[in-house]
Amino acid sequence: TVTLKFLTSNTPNDLKAGQALIDAFEAKNPNIKVDLETRPGGAPGDNIVKTRLATGDMDDVFEYNSGSLFRAIDPARNLVDLSDQPWQSDLDPSFKSVVSLDGKYYGAPVGGAGAGGILYNKKVYADLGLKVPTTWADFMANNAKIKAAGKAPVIQTFKTTWTSQLFVLGDFYNVLQADPKFPDMYTANKAHYADTPAAIKGFQHQADVFKAGYLNSDFASASYDAGVKMLVSGDGVQYPQLTFTLAAIQANYPNDVNNIGFFAMPGDDAGSNGATIWEPAGLYIAKTTQHLAEAKKFVAFVASTAGCDAQTKAVGIYGPYVIKDCALPADVPPMVSDLDAYFKAGKTAPALEFLSPVKGPSLEQITVEVGSGITSPEDGAKLYDQDVQKEAQQLGLPGW
Repeated sequence: TVTLKFLTSNTPNDLKAGQALIDAFEAKNPNIKVDLETRPGGAPGDNIVKTRLATGDMDDVFEYNSGSLFRAIDPARNLVDLSDQPWQSDLDPSFKSVVSLDGKYYGAPVGGAGAGGILYNKKVYADLGLKVPTTWADFMANNAKIKAAGKAPVIQTFKTTWTSQLFVLGDFYNVLQADPKFPDMYTANKAHYADTPAAIKGFQHQADVFKAGYLNSDFASASYDAGVKMLVSGDGVQYPQLTFTLAAIQANYPNDVNNIGFFAMPGDDAGSNGATIWEPAGLYIAKTTQHLAEAKKFVAFVASTAGCDAQTKAVGIYGPYVIKDCALPADVPPMVSDLDAYFKAGKTAPALEFLSPVKGPSLEQITVEVGSGITSPEDGAKLYDQDVQKEAQQLGLPGW
């Protein structure tokens, strides 16, 4: 019997999913035992991963971020190249882009994907005869009809400051369609929000809904929890938010889950509209493993339909899997099926934070100011460009 060590984060869902994957895998592979180890999330967890890789003390298999944080752990030096694994052909291209470096693929997905866009009350939409908008003009036309019906068209919850960022962060699919080179140019300090027409539109849109009077009256003092309550009650109809909000709705308003849908942040062109994705974490094999064949076998199981089924049984469905053969159950919440439609149409792209390590810490304060009419969109974009400069310099990125 060979024993593998598997490191994952200590959040309740990750623990449940990790143990379910182990149980299902061991049932099919009685000669391989997998020991589950945990680490904290956030910066302490990052430090543990980086320290263990640097000292050669990493577990055989470990779960960690995809995207820019994945690139920061020096994949070529520390991780096993999994490009030749048969399951790679089953992965969604948008996920493969955030676990790859120099044409080599290093990770398998753990869990489902999320998205940033607009959560909306489907019942109110039906009552008012509204259609899901695919352009900004359509979105603003819907807002006018919702306001005329005596409801708040757009929910904002600036007491919980991080929620103010979605008009900017959720718009990145549209930015990428207009300027595919933006992530690389942005990382190299050759393109910025303030001087890129497509990128500044997220700030402009946030200002537009404020100026038009489409926000809930208590937008400055409302909390995230209050925003979710407003959405499910129908007092507020559209909430720029992450689809991970589904967990809060299921926990607190289980009878309203089927009334809440999702659509991508509208842009200029209906034909190029799509969803900005928060990709799943990756599962990686450390180069220091002494059990490479068994580790590959475990990772392959996680990237299979059996792996998806084990995770679904343990923690439920909060977003589409990025493995092509992992079909969603027929009774998933509308928020998940709505997002899955973008995957099936091939209209998804990773959020900027998965493609570039450049992200300033003050965006949420800046978007509160823009969304409150205190700061203009142009000045907000300039402030954010200044904010990210400090972060890029601290990371030692070339060109900054």
